[in-house]
Amino acid sequence: MSTHSPLHLISVVIPVYNEELCLEELIARTVAVCKGLDYSYEIIMVDDGSHDRSAQLLSEAACKSENIITAVFLNRNYGQHSALMAGFSQAKGDLIITLDADLQNPPEEIPRLVKKAAEGYDVVGTVRKNRQDSRFRKTASRIINHLIQRSTGQQMGDYGCMLRAYRRHIIDAMMSCHERSTFIPLLANTFARRVIEIPVKHAEREFGQSKYNTMRLINLMFDLVTCITTTPLRLLSIFGGIIALMGFLCSLFLIVMRLIIGPQWSAEGVFILFALLFIFIGAQFIGMGLLGEYIGRIYNDVRARPRYFIQKTIKSNKK
Repeated sequence: MSTHSPLHLISVVIPVYNEELCLEELIARTVAVCKGLDYSYEIIMVDDGSHDRSAQLLSEAACKSENIITAVFLNRNYGQHSALMAGFSQAKGDLIITLDADLQNPPEEIPRLVKKAAEGYDVVGTVRKNRQDSRFRKTASRIINHLIQRSTGQQMGDYGCMLRAYRRHIIDAMMSCHERSTFIPLLANTFARRVIEIPVKHAEREFGQSKYNTMRLINLMFDLVTCITTTPLRLLSIFGGIIALMGFLCSLFLIVMRLIIGPQWSAEGVFILFALLFIFIGAQFIGMGLLGEYIGRIYNDVRARPRYFIQKTIKSNKK
């Protein structure tokens, strides 16, 4: 039985970056789907500093009152998750649905997410079935999903699929956070009590190219690691402690063997010098790890810079 308030308004938030080729079809299909819902709706499209005609097309779409579209324009490219947060700041819905602009996740799946959220779930995630991406993208996605699962203990199957639904209180909780680097699906799950995943269709990209190249995926992985855990810093201290312990044990062994057999066994003390060197190297790693731990804690406290800057907003006139 649902303990949430009933749904009245559905907000669909779509980040857009250089997607002029598919925007018209995206808008037409999304509007058609939303008109078929049993709820009022709004569509919020965030231009994340596009260099093509995406901003112009969004402006034209927002000026058509029958679409109920709000176009948000950022002053530069901040990245997909920051663009989504900018969209959340404009969303008024009881349920907020996020959707990629590339049409790989069909807008026609939106009613299924709304229906599942109406059952009382805080977050409705999705798993891409028959995923139509390259082997590299699939492998990178599996690594990232495994990393999240091991770090958080939350066994979600597909954190990379942006077609998701969030209840209003989850959005409000995320907006109250001030992290500079935000991984929205993971952040949302930390506030959610009831989470579910459903399978959705996945189509090949028909227009343009993926915006996630190798460097962006690497940056995403580093952002992900640093925003969910300080484990790498602790591992550095552990690694240093192991090296120092091995060096200390090696020194004891060499000293004992030198006393039993003589100086010629330990190459006239050269091996002992190596053992001492390992001890000092290990001590340095321990010091670096502890320093990193403190810096990490300071970083978590002070990173409160704005995630984005909204240059302008255009809303449809229809209420």
